[in-house]
Amino acid sequence: MGKPPVLFQSKLLCFSLLYLFATLFLALYTSLSPANCLLRSSPFDPLQSPLFSYPPSYGEHKYALPTARPSCSSPVLFSDYSEAVKEINDLCANSSWSSPLQPPPLRYKQGGDDNFGGTFSDRERFSYFDHRNESVEVPCGFFKEFPIGMDDREAMEKCGGVVVASAIFNGHDKIRQPRGLGSQTLASVCFFMFVDSATTKVLENHNLISPNSRAARRIGAWRIVEVAGERLYGNPAMNGVIPKHLVHRLFPNSKFSVWIDAKLQMVVDPVLLVHSLLVREGADMAVSKHPYYVHTMEEAMATARWKKWWDVDSLKKQMETYCENGLQPWSHIKLPYTSDVPDSALILRRHIPASNLFSCLLFNELDAFNPRDQLAFAYVRDLMSPKPKLHMFDVEVFEQVVLEYRHNLKRGSGATGGPWRTKRAGSPESSENGSFGGGCEKYLQEMWG
Repeated sequence: MGKPPVLFQSKLLCFSLLYLFATLFLALYTSLSPANCLLRSSPFDPLQSPLFSYPPSYGEHKYALPTARPSCSSPVLFSDYSEAVKEINDLCANSSWSSPLQPPPLRYKQGGDDNFGGTFSDRERFSYFDHRNESVEVPCGFFKEFPIGMDDREAMEKCGGVVVASAIFNGHDKIRQPRGLGSQTLASVCFFMFVDSATTKVLENHNLISPNSRAARRIGAWRIVEVAGERLYGNPAMNGVIPKHLVHRLFPNSKFSVWIDAKLQMVVDPVLLVHSLLVREGADMAVSKHPYYVHTMEEAMATARWKKWWDVDSLKKQMETYCENGLQPWSHIKLPYTSDVPDSALILRRHIPASNLFSCLLFNELDAFNPRDQLAFAYVRDLMSPKPKLHMFDVEVFEQVVLEYRHNLKRGSGATGGPWRTKRAGSPESSENGSFGGGCEKYLQEMWG
């Protein structure tokens, strides 16, 4: 018998080849497995060059928080980048892209007031939830001027397609550049970062923007828009609510928007996000489910216990007001809504009447109580009419399309306080800072069975 080929005489070589083929097989299986969120972010047409580099002093403590969810039950596969760009551009260019049955644009209540959101009682705000009469004007902020420069205002009105918006007030976060952008995205998508004077000073101190330049201020993809926040709300968090939930009014000609909290860094092209999470889903809005909570009251209890909002008595009043006026705990009756609590750090919207109405009604509740938008979310969604088509995607998907960073908390400056990570709410007996009783007793009984 002849000797075997030299290739197979070495046991080490054989084991190496076996290991190589096994590794390749596992990698292929993992990439195709429906149980993993291996999302494709424009692999064939990414921007290779970085948009912005942090100065060493500004970039301190910029490490992303780790996640503990390597897989998910509902993966999202993105379309080819060029196809997604073409479809989104066609939708934005075609003025009749929405359904012919779509109601006419909202009519907004006008007038002057000392408060940006107007002054309305609970009964008055709730009366606008039923919007079957399309001639009724809806309160939606702007009862006093939104204080920005005329050049910025004109640039916002010219944004006629997809807008990506974010905000940093009181120097609470760092500017983070989107990653994974396709070659056509910067030419077709508007990126606007709203800041106040405190944040502007930080950017100027690090030489990121010029203090005396009259030209449009840009940092990487972002156009920087300075807002005179002291003329709006005393609480910087409430000032940030305006571009977050009234983006359709700030950009009246845009067709889609992506809101991203400044604590997040986008790592998937926004065109792909809009195409996959909105257009392909046939949704008007898309938002992630909360990683821990399903019921509004769980979030309210955690907000009070971990001092995310300093006025606990106001929180109790808010929740009892909602309970007495129809708020119910989540149950299967609410399907297709799979949760009452979103992670609202990333919100995608079509700018159509149903989603615009939701944004207006939600903003009115935040103006009346506090900027914790998760507390009013389900109440507005469940009781308004007509309802937007809402896609609540899994938190594992959220963690694949963005990176989360810590806020720039300053000693003694936290109006909302609280730890970095939200913990599960316990039973009523273990709740600190008092319990939400009164009008919410029936809600709590149903929530805990």
